Amino acid sequence: MAAKSPESRRPDLAAMLAPLLRELVAAEEPVLEAHGLTMWGYVVLLALDRSSMRTQAALAAAIGADKTRIIRTLDDLQDDGYIERRPDPDDRRVRLLAITDAGRRVKNAVQDEIQRGEERWLSELGVEERRTFLRALERLTPREWG
Repeated sequence: MAAKSPESRRPDLAAMLAPLLRELVAAEEPVLEAHGLTMWGYVVLLALDRSSMRTQAALAAAIGADKTRIIRTLDDLQDDGYIERRPDPDDRRVRLLAITDAGRRVKNAVQDEIQRGEERWLSELGVEERRTFLRALERLTPREWG
């Protein structure tokens, strides 16, 4: 296979996505702060809203977090009334997690505000480009996030 000329090479995906991702995360931070959530807290609420109860270990695996490192986040979310932790009836050592109605309300409010802010970037695309872009991202996103 012939080497591509520098002009015909496209940037690597990470080189294209990383600057956008940094901007997106920076735009989310004030929204999260206004609602009293951390990024990890929001990630936990998103994951719990997509599935029924999960164990702490299963949740940590799904969101790519160390199960011991998210305990503080889970404590904070529980203290705020956003999640419930119940003993697993089959194994009392295991805790099952569930999002509460209050957790779903705050997650929805944050998500709505974040997605309104994303219009800054998505408005750069035409209707069909936007549809294609979002469809492609959904296909490339790992299943536990989709």
